[in-house]
Amino acid sequence: MGKEDFSNNLELLKREDESLLGFLKAKYPMFHNSNFFYRDLQYGLRSFLEKKDIIINYKNADELAHSISKYFEEKGIFIKINNFTWKVYYPQFTTIEPGDPF
Repeated sequence: MGKEDFSNNLELLKREDESLLGFLKAKYPMFHNSNFFYRDLQYGLRSFLEKKDIIINYKNADELAHSISKYFEEKGIFIKINNFTWKVYYPQFTTIEPGDPF
């Protein structure tokens, strides 16, 4: 993936950030005030882009995950706990009933 492909993919993810978050929530346990992990973001990005017929390798997913996580941190959706974990601050993902969501 060249710089142009990287920029195009990153812009696509930013443009469709709400759709991406919904996709990640459907695929992984992602709720308001829950922890979310870097590895889930990497694999989630690969799956999200594959649905759009964009195939990326692990290295490219790592670069995109790093960039999009910074974007979500700037928007206040991800609150960094450490280099591999965030607290999700997204009230739209609040669970109604307490307990195990599954």
